[in-house]
Amino acid sequence: TADVDMPQGLPPLQLTPGGDFGWLKKEYTWTPSADSMGTGRSKGERHGHSIVAADFGYVADSRTVAPGGVYPGAALSCISCHDPHGRYRITSLPGPTTVVFATSGKPTRGSGSYGDTPDATTAVGAYRLLGGAGYVPRSVAAENAFTYKPPVAVAPATFNRSEATSDTRVSYGQGTSEWCANCHPLMHSYLPLGGSGLLVHPVGAPLPTEIYGNYNRYRGTGVLNGNATTAYLSLVPFQVDNTTDVPRLKTLTTSTQGPTANSDVVMCLSCHRAHASAFSSSLRWSMENEFITVDNAYPDPVANPDQAQGRTVAETQQAYYGRPASAFGRWQRVLCNKCHLKD
Repeated sequence: TADVDMPQGLPPLQLTPGGDFGWLKKEYTWTPSADSMGTGRSKGERHGHSIVAADFGYVADSRTVAPGGVYPGAALSCISCHDPHGRYRITSLPGPTTVVFATSGKPTRGSGSYGDTPDATTAVGAYRLLGGAGYVPRSVAAENAFTYKPPVAVAPATFNRSEATSDTRVSYGQGTSEWCANCHPLMHSYLPLGGSGLLVHPVGAPLPTEIYGNYNRYRGTGVLNGNATTAYLSLVPFQVDNTTDVPRLKTLTTSTQGPTANSDVVMCLSCHRAHASAFSSSLRWSMENEFITVDNAYPDPVANPDQAQGRTVAETQQAYYGRPASAFGRWQRVLCNKCHLKD
């Protein structure tokens, strides 16, 4: 969103699943109470990936390298993740959990973001033109070359939209968290991904029975009468199994089905947005206060400073992709509870 379209007090306009980089330019301060979890400041540079795009007023943040990695912050730009030439392509899908990526060979006939599949003579592009194994822009040293292939995922054709009445579902398949490990390897505690085991929350591991059961029952704080067929929440998405079944993923972009037994997977994007969000660490919800709503409304920055954290009601509602406060439970707590049921 252009600066002129998001003056102080008004939120960025774009509602893509990855989030609007405009949130990087929104810095919030407030006076916390004595028992507040918040620090009184939410720095714009902490709201997402601080891309360097001087023509649009985006500069590197104060961190010199990627958290949990070594990718140089001063070199982070759109082409750090997205290959501008779209060389990475799916040339075949041999089975439901196997995929072949290449950077040459069959010509690419179209996007791989919306459910197209390769055929005998043509390929489809990698999801969102993401770089794969071996990818590194020429402006970055060779030791920063990617290790992992792009994820297999399918987005709905209409994805930049309000979720006031229904969720926008991107169906994430095989390789989602592995791809994030290209730049953030030490953020991964699940060792089969090559992680260090230093951090607590696993990614890439199937959801255990208790967790997927919680997800499917949880509708909001104090509301536990949900069912698996309508349980999906785009604020807490999950990876579908370890699948490369693109036609299956495409059908799920219109589904409200929650996770299923011991197959669907927690991933980095279950909690974070890929580009930016209104909250620190590019999280899909704030972790700097216990409550998302105050009673049955979004918090007012004057009356409820701990909960609003400097954001206007309009900014908070946009941060939750246009959902009315009534979409949550009264005194809704942080959405870790969608899986962990601790509220």
